[in-house]
Amino acid sequence: MKNIAYIENFDDWINGFTYSYPVKVRFSETDLFGHLNNTKVFVYFEEGRIEFFKEIGIMQQWLTSAGDGIPVTSDLQCNYLRQLFFDERLDVFVKINAIGKTSVDLHYMIKNHQGEICITGRGRMVQVHKKTGKPFEWDENMMEKLKSSIVSANI
Repeated sequence: MKNIAYIENFDDWINGFTYSYPVKVRFSETDLFGHLNNTKVFVYFEEGRIEFFKEIGIMQQWLTSAGDGIPVTSDLQCNYLRQLFFDERLDVFVKINAIGKTSVDLHYMIKNHQGEICITGRGRMVQVHKKTGKPFEWDENMMEKLKSSIVSANI
């Protein structure tokens, strides 16, 4: 497997994923050559990330009018390992790699339905205050939900 800077042990890394979200490559996401446009991968990461945050109960807190924090992406990267084409069914895997006081480092893996890893990625999400735009610390409830998603992923 290709050497990817944010992955130390590829087998351990793969086994750490427990959450996945299905997507299908739409015709509008392909380019002139018939394969998935390289920018669309980040949309898949976003879809997977949002559904992951819903699953662990964090997204709901951001969406309430009473909540003070919102998530913003501070960086994203990916590695393309295999081309993808129109109508392929994929699974976007998401896991937490590290938790900071105001941020979370997420890792992504996209597999096709043959079980082949096609794309890997990582990115940092920062919770910022809705009004100030400044980093905003996780409250105790959110921190617990973030931590418990790592514990359940490493079982």
